[in-house]
Amino acid sequence: MFQNLSEKLESAFKGLKGQSRITELNIASTVKEIRRALIDADVNYKIAKEFTDKIKDKAVGEKVINAISPGQLMTKIVKDELTDLMGGQEAVFNAKGNPAVILIAGLQGSGKTTFSGKLANFLKSKKGLSPLLVAADIYRPAAMEQLRVLGEQIGVDVHIEPDNKDAVSIAQNAVKEARSKNKNVVIIDTAGRLAIDEQMMTEVANVRAAVNPQEILFVVDSMTGQDAVNTAKAFNDRLDFTGVVLTKLDGDTRGGAALSIKYTVNKPIKFVSSGEKMDTLDVFYPERMAQRILGMGDITTLVERAQAQFDEAEAKKLEGKIRKNKFDFADFKAQLEQLKKMGNMKDLLGMIPGLGNKLKDIEINDDAFKGIEAMINSMTPAERADPDLIDTSRKKRIARGAGKDISEVNNFMKQFDQMRDMMKNMNKMGMFGKMMGMKR
Repeated sequence: MFQNLSEKLESAFKGLKGQSRITELNIASTVKEIRRALIDADVNYKIAKEFTDKIKDKAVGEKVINAISPGQLMTKIVKDELTDLMGGQEAVFNAKGNPAVILIAGLQGSGKTTFSGKLANFLKSKKGLSPLLVAADIYRPAAMEQLRVLGEQIGVDVHIEPDNKDAVSIAQNAVKEARSKNKNVVIIDTAGRLAIDEQMMTEVANVRAAVNPQEILFVVDSMTGQDAVNTAKAFNDRLDFTGVVLTKLDGDTRGGAALSIKYTVNKPIKFVSSGEKMDTLDVFYPERMAQRILGMGDITTLVERAQAQFDEAEAKKLEGKIRKNKFDFADFKAQLEQLKKMGNMKDLLGMIPGLGNKLKDIEINDDAFKGIEAMINSMTPAERADPDLIDTSRKKRIARGAGKDISEVNNFMKQFDQMRDMMKNMNKMGMFGKMMGMKR
């Protein structure tokens, strides 16, 4: 995500290295490179020019204090402007009503149905709501079946009328069902097309008029770049939607849609989504995204994800073991299980400041820990509880049981010792408690 843009912006800032102050002359090439980077990221030229003109005006008027360099100041100015360009503040999402009605719209293939499932899961697990999913795509039977399967997967009821070819009446019937079953939010997955057409627009507009939704979310495939922005404008002119959802962010290294869409339609991005798993949905925070684009990481989101997965009582128990240097392989395996629930590993590591660009050519898949788990599973309970028991003969047995070479076991043991030391230092600085969401 934003990989190409991040690299080019980093390169642009290097032009200010060694400068003692910012002048119109020494930032001219930096601003030009930033503009070119934005255009390469599929940002409209007008937006890119207006953005860089603002940066130039702000930068030339700023005084560089001794504590920071011109490059650092320029990075801050660009971060602030990127934040404003993407909306400034987190947008409010309205899921209050009796029931609240959320209408999902967009082109075919944008990820509407998958997003509908993710949103239902988010509202159920994070907000404590009781959602009802509605299959109102009357043209694609596979969409109804897909929604039914997703509903089963996340434990959410799905309203389906396979023989009804009227999307308006399906939506109205679903709202009645929600009231009768005390569901407090209704998520309506509407039909998409391969391109914008009048029939689709009329149908979605009619559904909107019939159920009066609190939120109309336009789902857009971020990989379509500037085309996504143009499509959003056409939809907004007709539907006046309340917010945008960017899907497939993990497949887009440019990021033009995220940077352009708020400016073009003046509607906020409310959610971003990546991957197929039902828990890969995040509220969109413009400042956090700007930080990630500039290689500053996103510690806040990383901490929030950790806090959502780690139990406070268990975290306190673990903290005590770390303090006494008693952290063992059983503890490590338990932490791996929690870590895997937090999301894609490459995405998580990219949230750590300075790591984003270093990971660009490294493939880290969800099976990255399988070898480690196999080695731990090959240990006896006594060995897991006391790593110091593991001598050479035990290492050989563990290697055989895990299907590994003894050198891999040695490397793992060495890394485990290093990790124990690092966790002990983190605990001394109070960082471990913060990551686990422990109250002080």
